[in-house]
Amino acid sequence: MKIPLQTNQTLYRILLVVLLFSASAKAQIQKTEPPFWYAGMNNPELQIMFYGKNIAQYEPTVSNNVVIKDIKKTENPNYIFVTIDTKNIPASELVFSFKNKNKVAYTQKYSLKKRRENSAQRKSFDASDMMYLIMPDRFANGNPKNDSDPSLVEKANRSIPGGRHGGDIEGIIQNLDYISSLGATTIWNTPLNEDNDKEHSYHTYAQSDVYKIDSRYGTNEDYVRLSNEMHKRNMKLVMDYVTNHWGITHWMMKDLPTKSWINQFENYTQTHHRREVITDIHASKLDKEVCIDGWFVPSMPDLNLKNPLVAKYLTQNAIWWIEYADLDGFRVDTYNYSDPAAMANWAKSVTDEYPNFNIVGEIWMHNQANLAYWQKDSKIGAIQNYNSNLPSVMDFTLHNQIGSAFNEDEATWDNGMIKFYNNFALDYLYPNTNNILVFAENHDTSRINDLYKYDIAKYKLVMTLMATVRGIPQLYYGSEIGMGGDKSQGDGGIRLDFPGGWKGDTNNAFTAAGRTAKQAEYFDFTSKLFNWRKSNEAVHFGKMTHYIPENNTYVYFRYTDAKTVMVVFNNNAKEQTIKTNRFKENIKNFKSGKDVLTGKTFDLTSEITLEPKSAIVLELE
Repeated sequence: MKIPLQTNQTLYRILLVVLLFSASAKAQIQKTEPPFWYAGMNNPELQIMFYGKNIAQYEPTVSNNVVIKDIKKTENPNYIFVTIDTKNIPASELVFSFKNKNKVAYTQKYSLKKRRENSAQRKSFDASDMMYLIMPDRFANGNPKNDSDPSLVEKANRSIPGGRHGGDIEGIIQNLDYISSLGATTIWNTPLNEDNDKEHSYHTYAQSDVYKIDSRYGTNEDYVRLSNEMHKRNMKLVMDYVTNHWGITHWMMKDLPTKSWINQFENYTQTHHRREVITDIHASKLDKEVCIDGWFVPSMPDLNLKNPLVAKYLTQNAIWWIEYADLDGFRVDTYNYSDPAAMANWAKSVTDEYPNFNIVGEIWMHNQANLAYWQKDSKIGAIQNYNSNLPSVMDFTLHNQIGSAFNEDEATWDNGMIKFYNNFALDYLYPNTNNILVFAENHDTSRINDLYKYDIAKYKLVMTLMATVRGIPQLYYGSEIGMGGDKSQGDGGIRLDFPGGWKGDTNNAFTAAGRTAKQAEYFDFTSKLFNWRKSNEAVHFGKMTHYIPENNTYVYFRYTDAKTVMVVFNNNAKEQTIKTNRFKENIKNFKSGKDVLTGKTFDLTSEITLEPKSAIVLELE
């Protein structure tokens, strides 16, 4: 049938209008966050942020009989925050309609996905685990094709200590068996979300998109694949989460939802880092304000968690990543730089959804009272009517002692092994000493091997302590092969490339055949120690009894009703003999103990002789 020309023109105009309207509708919503959600969450309220030019002029409705509980608009017309009730709504495709004067201007699909079975009851990391800390850009380059990205400013250049070197998610996946063979059961990667800073973007703490993996590390799907591959090996994945700040290049910084989205002063104000003021009953309001609201550095805008929209955004982002990537825990950066009440609510919201989920906060403070204040159910915090709801904290006080004690050959009143005794003597301040992260170093501190001048005897003392005291041990990548690095050379100096992680590396320490003799000595000791630790409940959750150090020697016991482990340190530069009758309280009727590292049996009925700068770990028999 022949269509008249006039009709053809009319159809063309209609088609053109439809196409223009369709293009306009697609352009109208530029961002939807969270990009999707999950049905059956404990908290059925979901706040969805829609971003697009002048979007606030429209009124939203939603399909499937879903109730809109709240609509928030700010002074910026390009944002609208819509809170819906997902209770009893099955996994389904929702449709949001945006109306203007009762006419639908455009629509937006939104997915509620099905959760994994028993998602809410997922098991997290605990004291039975050993955590391996990786700086992904410096670990292994599994996919050289993604080293640089046209849409991101900084390009790969291994010759720049603070530049992008090309390590990625694929490199971690390819070396999971290496990490597992070391005795590690959990991996904490420094952040993997996009960071579009011009320089030093490799550390990824100045994030420019918190729903997207940095393309130089891989894709969101690659991150899920890492999680899946780890779970096949009974390993756990911990995300490094940042609540305090974003990067100056975050897409919102060009068009803030509201001025109060970030903390702002009349002039740029940086935090003074004196976080003691948070708990100080004599502190001025000004000092507290600058501490909490001041920026970490000029390139990291300080998020205002006192704004309910921001707090909800970060809470949902955290939960979204747990569900999406099937995560097993969080390490939270600069935890106590943010508003304490808001952070307590954030932690409670996450753990209400996942009752077994562990979160360890970076509380970089130097006495136990200030650390213990921040652990969940702290009696110290309760004095000020505060409960952080944060399950775990990082043991920075023990870290301080580890960095010096094994260099102190001659004990004094407060030097040598007494440092460890005094540290543990204050454990009564903590609500849960088993759930503390124990570490000798991390990506921000001096390297332990550099501090101890690559003396493997002292390295063995450090690792023995970490493997046998209360808490969750964390090892920094590369230390297990003797890697060091000088912090005086800058952060790049302690974040060196793992040998063998790049094509063309002449030394491949990922394989037994590729390791030097010295690397093998470090690795073999570390692997044997932490693989033993995997199956010993006494050092996971057992009680601890320790004895006042004498002559720079230190003895403690970890024990349950079924098993007893005796740990003996000689921190002297010469041989020491220790009489065992002093420890009868814990030795009881045991006659001997077998060293888990050498297989040698020690008679416990009279005395034990230890070589200089050595330790033994005895399973009592």
